Amino acid sequence: MMRALWTAGTGMVAQQANIDVISNNLANVNTTGFKKSRTDFQDLMYQTIRQPGATTGPDTQLPTGIQMGHGVRQVATQKIYTTGNFQNTGNELDVAIEGDGFFQITMPDGTLNYTRDGAFKRDSTGRMVTSEGFPLEPQITIPEGATEISISSDGRVTVKMPNQTAAQDLGQIQLARFINPAGLESVGRNLLKETDASGAPVVSNPGTDGAGTLVQKYLEMANVQVVEEMVNMIVAERAYEMNSKAITTSDSMLEIAANLKR
Repeated sequence: MMRALWTAGTGMVAQQANIDVISNNLANVNTTGFKKSRTDFQDLMYQTIRQPGATTGPDTQLPTGIQMGHGVRQVATQKIYTTGNFQNTGNELDVAIEGDGFFQITMPDGTLNYTRDGAFKRDSTGRMVTSEGFPLEPQITIPEGATEISISSDGRVTVKMPNQTAAQDLGQIQLARFINPAGLESVGRNLLKETDASGAPVVSNPGTDGAGTLVQKYLEMANVQVVEEMVNMIVAERAYEMNSKAITTSDSMLEIAANLKR
């Protein structure tokens, strides 16, 4: 019965972690480029009381054994990189990625982070930057007075200048892809960091080498399905409730055993 107390306790801890992940998904339902997370669980070690297949006689053996589990633990939270819905914003600097890839963002220390959030702005020098002011890599600078900013599906950025008939080419947006995007480290601010698990980035122009294409004046919304998350929350709540009931039942059985002498 003491084993049941600890086992049910691990179940409650695991479902609390599950609720934490679901809550974060729901909290970011309107976050541009956000990818929902999923909690992965793993059963704990087993106490083997009777070994399966043990010999019980000259010509007989146990078809099954007796193994008592010790509960569950959380082993991973994995981001699910399905594409979210596209929302038309009409903003010339809003860009969505249709397919695989991440925008490259230069951090203050010179390192690169990655994002699916294409809600770019212009800073005081005309550079395309994130909402936090971090510049896009390769750097694109839009000159003062430019009109009709155009971002093609393959990443070419052009503008029209006053008194000029030909469009002015400003540069090329590139995308980074990873062998294991689920291995990227989330650092907040809609940014992800390369890790050993993600592998090194493969940088290419949009539409080449497996990279997705760009869609101007659109943003990719979060891939969170509210109804699905609410169902997951109900399931987690019921599992938490059942584990707490197992603790209460085990405690009642211990109380009965302790009162046998009375």
